[in-house]
Amino acid sequence: MRPLTAPIAPFRPHLTGSWEGGCNVILVRKGRPGATIAAHRRAVLSRLPERRVVSMVTTGHGLCLANFHASTGRGATADVIEAAGLAVEWADGAPLVLGGDFNLRPRSCDTFEQLERVHGLTGATGPGAIDHLMVRGAGVIEPATAWPDIRRDVPDPKTGLKLRLSDHAPVVSRISA
Repeated sequence: MRPLTAPIAPFRPHLTGSWEGGCNVILVRKGRPGATIAAHRRAVLSRLPERRVVSMVTTGHGLCLANFHASTGRGATADVIEAAGLAVEWADGAPLVLGGDFNLRPRSCDTFEQLERVHGLTGATGPGAIDHLMVRGAGVIEPATAWPDIRRDVPDPKTGLKLRLSDHAPVVSRISA
């Protein structure tokens, strides 16, 4: 897709999105106690129609953060269940936050009940959401919520027009581990 998206991206980045399989990144802010990456793991969930990966870091204070982007359609449930299983296994009892684009809505499936029953993961963002931050073994101070549109629109410094760089709103939560 790069030959098609490259000429468009500089002028209309919101149109190109991340067509090449999404983006998985976990950022840890330096300069805070325990804010180091003690371990990193990753596994491929699927290769077709697009490569999907789950990544996890363990921070210096023991909190595990896992991120993935599930396939769409029938593959979403399998990716979510596999990503959750791997993250729980890798965390080995440590507090865990599993987040990403699940491509599943809680009101449309029983996968979230299964994640809670089997893995102890709770905190789906909302009944109609597809992006979630689920928690296991940590206290939730503020539940996961998606940013409102007004907060995620960024002004283009050249034109002053508002840009939305992703079709997904950031999801935030406050936890204590």
